[in-house]
Amino acid sequence: MKYILVTGGVISGVGKGVIASSFGTLLKSCGLDVTSIKIDPYINIDAGTFSPYEHGEVYVLDDGGEVDLDLGNYERFLDVTLHRDNNITTGKIYQLVIEKERKGEYLGKTVQVVPHITDAIQEWVERVAETPVRGESKPQVCIIELGGTIGDIEGMPFVEAFRQFQFRVKRENFCCAHVSLVPSPSSTGEPKTKPTQSSVRELRGFGLSPDLIVCRSEKPIGSEVKEKISNFCHVAPDQVICIHDLSSIYHVPLLMEQNGVIEFLNERLQLNIQPSKREKCLQKWKDLARRSETLRKTVNIALVGKYTKFKDSYASVIKALQHAALAVGYNLNLNFIDSSLLENETLQDAPSKYHKEWQLLCESDGVLVPGGFGSRGIEGKIKACKWCRENRKPFLGICLGLQAAVIEFARNVLGLEDANTTEINPKTANPLVIDMPEHHTGQMGGTMRLGKRTTIFSEEPSIIKQLYGNPKTVDERHRHRYEVNPKYVPQLEEQGLRFVGCDDTKQRMEVIELRNHPYYVGTQYHPEYLSRPLKPSPPFLGLILASVGRLPNYIARGCRLSPRQQSDASSDEDDLQITAKINNLKLNGGSTFLTPNGISRAGGELFINGTSSVEASDTESGSKPRNGGGV
Repeated sequence: MKYILVTGGVISGVGKGVIASSFGTLLKSCGLDVTSIKIDPYINIDAGTFSPYEHGEVYVLDDGGEVDLDLGNYERFLDVTLHRDNNITTGKIYQLVIEKERKGEYLGKTVQVVPHITDAIQEWVERVAETPVRGESKPQVCIIELGGTIGDIEGMPFVEAFRQFQFRVKRENFCCAHVSLVPSPSSTGEPKTKPTQSSVRELRGFGLSPDLIVCRSEKPIGSEVKEKISNFCHVAPDQVICIHDLSSIYHVPLLMEQNGVIEFLNERLQLNIQPSKREKCLQKWKDLARRSETLRKTVNIALVGKYTKFKDSYASVIKALQHAALAVGYNLNLNFIDSSLLENETLQDAPSKYHKEWQLLCESDGVLVPGGFGSRGIEGKIKACKWCRENRKPFLGICLGLQAAVIEFARNVLGLEDANTTEINPKTANPLVIDMPEHHTGQMGGTMRLGKRTTIFSEEPSIIKQLYGNPKTVDERHRHRYEVNPKYVPQLEEQGLRFVGCDDTKQRMEVIELRNHPYYVGTQYHPEYLSRPLKPSPPFLGLILASVGRLPNYIARGCRLSPRQQSDASSDEDDLQITAKINNLKLNGGSTFLTPNGISRAGGELFINGTSSVEASDTESGSKPRNGGGV
């Protein structure tokens, strides 16, 4: 097993997660099996009880682990499935050691940071590094990111553990990469290396000598700066890698490859990468980066949420939207709307903010309402749901977004004016959303419905089912304490709000879809967690397609993107031909329709939210699709 430790200096948030992911991407592209570990030195057991304003979103794994968002980067970059133990915290380590002490496993000895805590860290790393993350094959390389910055008091046990670990696994199996900031103050206009020198000196003082120094900067830095860092930090010039701010994170692995990182790691860790494999490295990433630079059209999406002041609160949602937009051939323009500013109280207290947020919402091509907890901003989300429903605006609600859509429908269509969730009003007469039996009100951590669960689709046709490829079931990740009250489902469905997906007990509603609407979909699960750059999540893909007026034609193609569209060439002619076929292919008195599998009779008619493809194309596409072209 080979280990690459990634540390950070000068400031936190310097980009260690992307750098660590890029190391893994480079090695994976060379045919190696790679796993990742993220170390967070805080005392919390996991990230489950954090506010999104603390460290960004809480990322959920298949096994229900609530972890740091950097593990989302690892999964997206490497296309692997990590586990809760791939996220190490000080809380987990101390909990493990204390439990052993209570059981008497230390045989009466004094339990200390060294050796007991440091040994526990090393044993944890070795155990997790051997765990398969892609199929059954054992990983060959483990990338370890140490959170925080060198010198933080809470991270000292981990630094000491890895000082010992480098001798435990031998030099040829351990490599350290230090990520540091090289600022360029506006007063001087030149890069300053002193912070990096100090950071490396401190790291070396703790017994770890970096093999690679990755310099983060706003703009590219010249060879003179690299030479200076090399001289003062005891590394060769080719071991100083400069990564400046780039237009897309997809360019980071490519820039690292250009700087000879693969060759260095191959020699330093004796990886035996064959030259033939190196020549084929990163072709998919190169194509992805090239596509991201050649997009000419833009789709405007409004994200109506509670934590919009900190974009990392919705990191996976943003990535999933970017993946879908890139697949369709559009740049994503994401407008963050604070849901509390859409409420009537804001109209009275700050009318300018109220109208500004509503203008952003009205000018969007599509709307996404993500998850969240608590009462703040919930009425604004409900108002956004109502506006999308009444104005036929493409809409995707996730978790709380689904619940808000159900409450809005109950209030304004069923006439249940006091409809609410018991999270907000436990005494409401019409609890459309209720807490789950496993919800423990006195214990917050790890008591939600977490991890990958199976959703069973109903037999009737639906857009969301077709976007997934018409499977009977789909597995997605969950994170919620509340769910739709099954008592109200018949009333809601009778008025057109269909529940097209549920769990295996048929009691928990998983997916909603509004009849006779271009795209009004809600999911109780979080589809963003399984979105990948080359495999966008179907609900997000549907939102983007509907927002640019191309969803009916995409479904008519059998849920495939046209080659011309994928290359970002204009596909207007193709779109018009498909639309014409849909509109004119009605045979034998209207009993035959164009379906994803060709021409079939009414039994196999293509339906879009309860509307035939002909009707949907008439109402949504007209003679020419909105925003110029189809998929």
